[in-house]
Amino acid sequence: MSGGASDLTGKHLVAGDELSPTGALFGGINALTGEHLGPDYGEADAATIGRACSAAGELAPMFAASEPAMRAKLLRAIADGILDLEDTLVERVMTETALPRARVEAERGRTVNQLRLFAGLVEEGSWVDAHIDHSVPDRAPVPKPDLRRMLVGLGPVVVFGASNFPLAYSVAGGDTASALAAGCPVIVKAHPAHPGTSELIGRVIKNALAAAGLPAGLFALVHGRTHDVGSELVKHPAVKAVGFTGSHQGGRALFDLAAARPEPIPVFAEMGSMNPVVVLPRALAERGEAIGEQLVGSAVLASGQFCTSPGLVLWIDGAGSEALLAKLRTGLTAAPSGPTVHPTIRTGYERTLTELEGLPLEAHVSTAPTESPTAVCPRLLTTDATALQDNPRLRTEIYGPAVVAVRCRDAAELLASVKSLTGHLTATVQGDLQDLRDHADVVAVLRDRVGRLIQNGVPTGVEVCSAMVHGGPYPAATDVRFSAVGPTAIQRWARPVCWQDWAAELLPAELREDNPRGIRRTIDGELVSG
Repeated sequence: MSGGASDLTGKHLVAGDELSPTGALFGGINALTGEHLGPDYGEADAATIGRACSAAGELAPMFAASEPAMRAKLLRAIADGILDLEDTLVERVMTETALPRARVEAERGRTVNQLRLFAGLVEEGSWVDAHIDHSVPDRAPVPKPDLRRMLVGLGPVVVFGASNFPLAYSVAGGDTASALAAGCPVIVKAHPAHPGTSELIGRVIKNALAAAGLPAGLFALVHGRTHDVGSELVKHPAVKAVGFTGSHQGGRALFDLAAARPEPIPVFAEMGSMNPVVVLPRALAERGEAIGEQLVGSAVLASGQFCTSPGLVLWIDGAGSEALLAKLRTGLTAAPSGPTVHPTIRTGYERTLTELEGLPLEAHVSTAPTESPTAVCPRLLTTDATALQDNPRLRTEIYGPAVVAVRCRDAAELLASVKSLTGHLTATVQGDLQDLRDHADVVAVLRDRVGRLIQNGVPTGVEVCSAMVHGGPYPAATDVRFSAVGPTAIQRWARPVCWQDWAAELLPAELREDNPRGIRRTIDGELVSG
């Protein structure tokens, strides 16, 4: 086992060195008791941030051109190092986040599998999307040059750790794994809700780089609670892209900072979603109660701390309406309170619910005790289509175990309500084939507003595979064209480069005529396997 919680130092990991914090100190918090957890961490100052970003910038060209096998080896070493931490990691995550052991172990498995997935992807090599168009020197009236293009790494990427996924969306999560696979150095801003977990994983990456003989400056881990640390990272001229999972307010602030730079850079932010669920008439009549039970289970999972939690359900009044509504009401009000990963999640949840007071809705609240300082209570908020359409606040995410239930009078009201929605990560349609035919207009509108359409299921649960789209139109994400989950996530950290009339021996291996990597390529407009 490579290190333990007792070995935590509270230091920033920058270019192979361990730097003591010079700014205001803070520590982790036991998410069940509120007790302080050592060691103390501190705000990264401008010198620390500058050193991390500058080191990454100097190494970026080398890393982008590095052998794919080397990057694959690094990713697998990180995966192995995470497993080597064994219970030391699991127990620290549980203490800092109040997540149960089974959830933490499952998330650890997802994190390791993501790293190995990207190792295999970069090793196989076809992700670079190589295109070759041969020259036609005797073409009239203008000769055609020899043109060859492929994707290459953008450069240093700043990754912001997420509070709700301390492993899979944090220091060695999907953003970091895909960026390293693309050949991009990574600077991680650890989430202050789980600094000890972040340091444990950061040390794994630091050790994996050393074992691979790679420069330590390809990775850095810095800490901070204030917005200043994140702002300085995004504004540093060596940084070429940003990955963020969190609130709309935080993601939009980073996006605006990046756009205002002398050299604007992309921010790939996933910022939450209500994940609307539409229950169509035939399904409502046949399965109203069962659908309600299914939604309750999804909504209270992990205290509603999934970005894919179902926060909005709509249906047309009719047979099955009362059964659905009764199950939602009894299920949510009878559900126990549950801890959140940090006290600020509870504070934000309660603040949002306070903002909704005075709007035309009826609240049904769980009476379960909230013994933990981070605990939140599930609730159902019922309203009608007119109120939903007239009040934008009812159409935005409530981060926590709350569901807004909307009864529509007819198909026209349902369609108008769906049209009033902005971008979300997912939409679920409960209905049989006849339902879907009868309400094809509703489905078409939903498709334009989400990244993933689900039939007869729940939105929670994101499969890590090439067909997955975890993203969506704004404000769910800042760039609708990409997924934050699955192998296609690597495309965020790469840009196309074209070589024209280049000497054959100086071309990247992926673009050489003999295709030494054996990858899939498009040659003169025809897709050719390796």
